[in-house]
Amino acid sequence: MSIRGLARRHGVHRRTVRQALADAVPPSRKTPQRPAPALGRYREVIREWLAADEQLPGKQRHTAHRVWERLVDEYQATVAESTVRTFVAAVKAESTTGEAVVTVPQTHPPGVEAEVDFGEIRAWVQGVLERLWLFVLRLSCSGKAVHIGYANTAQESFLDGFVVAFERLGGVPARVRLDNLKPAVLRVLLGRERLENPRFVALRSHYGFDAFYCQPGIDGAHEKGGVEGEIGRFRRGHLVPIPHVDDLEALNTYLADCDAADDERRIGNRPLQVGEAFAVERAALRPLLAVGPFDPAQVLSCRVDTKARVCVRQSHYSVPARLAGTQVTVKLGARRVQVLDGTRVIADHARSLHKYTEDLMLDHYLEVLARKPGALPGATALAQARAAGGFTDVHETFWVQARRALGDRHGTNALIGVLLLHRTLPADAVLAGMREAIQTARFDPDLVAVMARRHLDQTRHRAEQPDEQLAATLARITPIGARRPVPQLGGYDQLLASAGAEGGRTR
Repeated sequence: MSIRGLARRHGVHRRTVRQALADAVPPSRKTPQRPAPALGRYREVIREWLAADEQLPGKQRHTAHRVWERLVDEYQATVAESTVRTFVAAVKAESTTGEAVVTVPQTHPPGVEAEVDFGEIRAWVQGVLERLWLFVLRLSCSGKAVHIGYANTAQESFLDGFVVAFERLGGVPARVRLDNLKPAVLRVLLGRERLENPRFVALRSHYGFDAFYCQPGIDGAHEKGGVEGEIGRFRRGHLVPIPHVDDLEALNTYLADCDAADDERRIGNRPLQVGEAFAVERAALRPLLAVGPFDPAQVLSCRVDTKARVCVRQSHYSVPARLAGTQVTVKLGARRVQVLDGTRVIADHARSLHKYTEDLMLDHYLEVLARKPGALPGATALAQARAAGGFTDVHETFWVQARRALGDRHGTNALIGVLLLHRTLPADAVLAGMREAIQTARFDPDLVAVMARRHLDQTRHRAEQPDEQLAATLARITPIGARRPVPQLGGYDQLLASAGAEGGRTR
C-alpha cells in the first residue's frame, strides 16, 4: 500500500506514516514555547529583585516561591507559581553538581527531642544594615520553632535563647540536639564525650533536659537537619526582603509574629498544621519549674571611670556620677546591661549592638552639670537624649526661653532643676508643668513642680468629678509677685457647720 493509502485507512497524517516506517518508537514530543502574557509586565520587576540579591548574603536571597508571594502581595498579580518558577530558573540559570547525600527518614515521638542552632541574618536597624544572629529551637515532632534575634553568639545570648524558647513553648523537651558551640562545650573528647561549660550544665540542671552533641564538622549538620533546614526556610520566607526595624526589640517582636503565622503552615504532606501538631505535643513536654526561669546573665565586677562609665565588652555605659572611682557589679544579659550598687539596680541600659560605643543617660550627670552648667550644650548624654526623644521640643523651648530671661548660667540651672523632677514625677506631668511655665514666663523649677503635681491632681480627679466641679476643687496657681485674690473662708464655715451637726447627732 502507498503512504497515502495507509494514512487514509488509519486516519492519520502522512507525516505520521513516514515516522512509523522510519522507526517503531514514536518520536518524543517537542516542548512548545508558549508565551506568558500574565507574567510579561512583571519580568523586569523580578529581574530587579534577583539583581539586587547579588549584593546581599547568599542565605537571604529570593527563592522562586518568595518571588511569587511578593508579586501576589505587592502587585496583586494573577500569575501561576509554576510560571514564576520557570522564569526565575531561567534567570538564575542554576546548575547543581556533586554526589547526592542519602539521608535516613526519622520518626520523632512527641516531647522527646528538639534541635538548636544559630544562623546568620541581616536586618536594617535604624537605616544601617546589621549582621545579627538568629537563635532557633525546633521541636522535632511537631516542627514548632522559636526564632530569637541577638547581636552576638556569646554565652549569655545562647542561654537566653533557651530560656525564652522554653517560656514560649510552655515546656521543656527531654533532649536537645546541638553543635559543639563554645557556650556549651569547652572541649570535644573521644566519641560523643564532651567537657561541658559549667554555665550550660547549670541551665540543663535547672530545666532537666539532656544534651546530644553532633559530630564536629559538616557531617554533624546532617544529624540535626530539621533545624538546619528551618533556618534557611525562615530566612527565605520572612526575612526577604530584609526587614527595617528601629531596634533589636522591634526585630524580635516581628520574629514572634512570624512564628505565630507559621502555626498555620503545613510541613510536607503531614495531616496536621504546625500549630495543631504542637497542641498535641505540648502535653508531652516537661513542665516548667515553679521557681521561675533560669537567669542567663553573667555577673561581672567593673570599676567606674572618671566619666561615670563602666566598660563592658569594649562598650561604655553610664552610671550615676557619684559612683565615679568605685567598684560596681554588672549583670551582662543578652539584651540588657544592669549596674548594681549592692543589691539595688542603679543603671539599666539596652545592650549595644557594636563595640567601642557609648550609651549615656543624661540623668546620671545632672548633679555634675548643676555645678558645671557650661558643659551641658556639648554633652554627649544630651545629644543621645535628643536622638532618643527623651529631650523633647518642650525641653528645648523651656531652655531657650529660660536662658533668655535669666541668663545662660541661671537658665541652664533652671532646666537642670526641671530635669531632676523626672526622677520623682511622671514625664507627662513634668512636660505639662513646663508648658504652663513657658506660658506664664516663670522658669522656677519649684513652680514647675507645683504645676506638675497640679496636673497629676487634675488627671486623678477628672475621672471622678465633672469639669465644672474640678475648677472649684483645685486651687489656682498664682505666680510669685502677682496680685493674689482675697482668700474666702466659706469652705471653713461649711466644715464647722458639718462638725457641729456631727457633734449634735453624737450627743
